[in-house]
Amino acid sequence: MKTPLIERGSFSIERIYDASPVDVFAAWSQVESKARWFVGPENWTLVTRELDFRRGGHELLHGRLASGRDTIYTARFHEIVPDVRIVYVYDMHYQIHGQKTHHSVSIATVELEPVRRQTRLLFAEQVAFLDGTDGMEGTASREHGTAAHLDRLRNHIRPANQG
Repeated sequence: MKTPLIERGSFSIERIYDASPVDVFAAWSQVESKARWFVGPENWTLVTRELDFRRGGHELLHGRLASGRDTIYTARFHEIVPDVRIVYVYDMHYQIHGQKTHHSVSIATVELEPVRRQTRLLFAEQVAFLDGTDGMEGTASREHGTAAHLDRLRNHIRPANQG
């Protein structure tokens, strides 16, 4: 079997939240908070979740789709500046019937900036697809999924004016 060429992509997403950088950062850094908004798609159930949120720490999110296909997200944190930024690298694997596929590797950055009584979040990602996924289609799908996460995040942070 021939090894597929690496396909690449990148995207960035900006969101404004009615919350302080402290509260937005907490939603990323605490496993109970992150579990409320960082989840798989519809018809997905959690298998395992771990979060060791520190420089050099890791994150694992393993879930199963109704089809029986597993999604396995593993991340390593490279830079964490509380209430300011997060830099991490993550791998996506898929597994079905015991066969595991290394789907992609990404570097992701999260920047938080106070804007009056709100927070501007800038998420950026560079992705390398390793399994033959088309770069344009894969990047569009990844951006769509990330945007859904960031939209769910809005519902799980305390507004800045609710002290």
